[in-house]
Formats: sequence, structure tokens, C-alpha cells
Amino acid sequence: MKLHHLTNSRSHRVLWMLEELGLPYELVRYKRESTLLAPDALKRVHPLGSSPVLEDNGLVLAESGAILEYLQETYDIESRFKPASTQSRADYRFWLHYAESSLMPLMVMKTVFGNLDKPPVPETFRTIGAMFGEAVQKTWLNRRIDIHVNFIEKHLGLHEWFAGDAISCADFQMSFPVIAMLARSLPEELPHTRRWLTAVESRVAWQKAIEVGGPLALST
Repeated sequence: MKLHHLTNSRSHRVLWMLEELGLPYELVRYKRESTLLAPDALKRVHPLGSSPVLEDNGLVLAESGAILEYLQETYDIESRFKPASTQSRADYRFWLHYAESSLMPLMVMKTVFGNLDKPPVPETFRTIGAMFGEAVQKTWLNRRIDIHVNFIEKHLGLHEWFAGDAISCADFQMSFPVIAMLARSLPEELPHTRRWLTAVESRVAWQKAIEVGGPLALST
């Protein structure tokens, strides 16, 4: 099994799950370009040229959610990371899809509109870019993000993990956008979400994934 891993990226989720499952794997590391994009070398692995990409028994699989589900279905024999109850299973499915379809697009937009005064934006356009980015954030984007922040905080105030009382692939999938989300919040805010992140970071498998794959240093 081989994981193509871009530093400081979504592929940390897959690396974390591999460590939780105790599976042997080869890690192929890539560094971001100065543009913060993935290097062209990843296009030789998968046409999309993004990370993570998992190679296993002839299968080449992209998209972190799809990879997590594949690992769970193939190697999680005791279903440690997929809940059994009907309600928890519904939450599990929801958060697996919500992470990339609802939350991450907002986090990406936050990064883009917050950096229109920096390279690679041409210097001539940076002043107007900063004004435009700030206007979009104040009039629309921040309000949308706040809805999601409060939604997650309320959910984690009622549940220990995203899909109930036990950790699951839903938590693996939500880890990346939640860390990005918390980068814009004050320390005293969101106690339930921060409690969840503390529980995540205390896990040996998470710490091993950081050791092997590098830290997650996200900002918005």
C-alpha cells in the first residue's frame, strides 16, 4: 500500500486512519509549490494531480472521503470506525459528505479572499484585491461561515464524536476543515469543538501521523 501525501493537506486524514488501523504502508511525500499548489509530479500518479492518492493492490484511488470509506470497508474488519446504530450511521454519512461539500468550500474561499493582496496576485492589483476580498468576507462569507461554526459547535455539545459516542471515519474526515475553521476563532470560543480537537490530538495514531507526515498549520 502506498500513500501519496502532500504536506499540510487533506491527506493527513488518510495517514491518520492508516495509523489507527495499524496498516503497513509506504509514504511518498510531496511539497507544495510557491503558489501553494501541489507539484506536477502528482499528475503522474492521478490525472487530477492532487493529494491524497492511495495505491493498493492495483487500485489507484483519489479523494480523501472515498479513500477513508475504502479503508474502512476493506480493512476495518471489526467495524471500529463505522457506527452500528441507525442514528449514528446517519450522522456518520452526513459528516463524511458535509466536510467537503459544505464546509471546505467556505474555508477555501476564506483563504482566497483573505490573500488577494499577496503573491501570486500581481502587485498592481493587490490593493484593489484586498478591498474586494474584505468586502466579500464582511458582506457574505463570514456570515455563512458563522452558521456552520455554530452548527458544528451545537452538535459537538450533544455528542462526544461526530457520529456518536465513538470515533469514526466521520471524525477523520472532519479533522481538516475543523482545524481550518478554528484558525479563525478566538481561543475562548467554541469549547465543545475545541474539546473534540483535544481528544483527537491526544490519540497516539494522530501523533504518529503528525510525526510521519508533518504538522497541520492551517490559516484562513
